[in-house]
Amino acid sequence: MIKLKKGVLIMRLKDLRIDKDLYQKDIAKMLGMTQQQYSEYETEKRQIPTNCLIKLAIYYNTSVDYLIGITDEKKPYTKSKVISDNNYYVN
Repeated sequence: MIKLKKGVLIMRLKDLRIDKDLYQKDIAKMLGMTQQQYSEYETEKRQIPTNCLIKLAIYYNTSVDYLIGITDEKKPYTKSKVISDNNYYVN
């Protein structure tokens, strides 16, 4: 069983956004939501849906595993780790 570190997702989302000199409203627009809705993700008032996590990982050129704290490797998975038919990642 994988034990996730509390707060890693929120910390990483904020850090990635700030590193790109973006505001919450910029990310919210990319996700097709209001700044208030996105703010609730960064303040842990609302859980982030899986489809948003995937969009964020693609946008930031990283993996969902990095965002949620399973790995500390920022780089996205290489093409060889992706099963292209189903878009699943394998270890």
